[in-house]
Amino acid sequence: MSLSSQPAMATEPDAPVLLIEQRDGITTLTLNRPARFNVLSIEMLEALQSAVDRLDDATRVVVIAAQGRAFCAGHDLKEMSGHTDRDWHAALFERCSDLMRSLLALPQPVIARVHGLATAAGCQLVANADLAIASDNARFAVSGIDVGLFCSTPSVPLSRNIARKRALELLLTGDFVSAETACDWGLVNRVVSPDELDAAVEELARRIASKSAVAVSMGKSLFYQQLERPLNEAYAMASEAMADSMMADDVAEGIDAFQQKRPAVWQHR
Repeated sequence: MSLSSQPAMATEPDAPVLLIEQRDGITTLTLNRPARFNVLSIEMLEALQSAVDRLDDATRVVVIAAQGRAFCAGHDLKEMSGHTDRDWHAALFERCSDLMRSLLALPQPVIARVHGLATAAGCQLVANADLAIASDNARFAVSGIDVGLFCSTPSVPLSRNIARKRALELLLTGDFVSAETACDWGLVNRVVSPDELDAAVEELARRIASKSAVAVSMGKSLFYQQLERPLNEAYAMASEAMADSMMADDVAEGIDAFQQKRPAVWQHR
């Protein structure tokens, strides 16, 4: 996993909009329209959805990255302004929402590798990821309000990541926040220098990939389900999940390995 955080040459028009690399259980999906700041055009959304749909058990962790100077500048305003049909716009935003839901539904954790700008739906993509690491040159905004459009869909994961007053201030002003502020507010996990970004993302991905796939998958699913439930229901759901997990071969192996002070050999990798 090696991507430049520096300016990149414009890709050829026929170059793939999405680059896919699979290595050691880590699948990296790299947005590849640097000259257009990796906007989420229909073509890009379709490419991402197709890649997500094709993931199999060989993938333990998914990384979303980008080429060029920016992570993602959101939806393609030029493409959007060329259509006046409400149904076309409804289909576009539903397609984007489907992708976001698909990423959350994946059994594999999704890590956003963020550098440069992450604005509007690009910021949504960061907020929607399970984890995020940003370089200290990253900046975040939900700036649709600057063109008269409230970022309604980005508000969904944003308001589930940071305090509501902070989220609403960003949504109503379109103001940018630094990577350090985004980390302080909970939008990203940590901030590193651009030179350290690849290594930090890979280290986190490898640590997760080394764990039991069954435990990681169950844990991600349970984590999001219980957030939507009242406290008593959440505890009941979590207790059932723990009891079910105790029946898994990987738990027996993990406990034996811990007691014997040896590395665990997971049955499901």
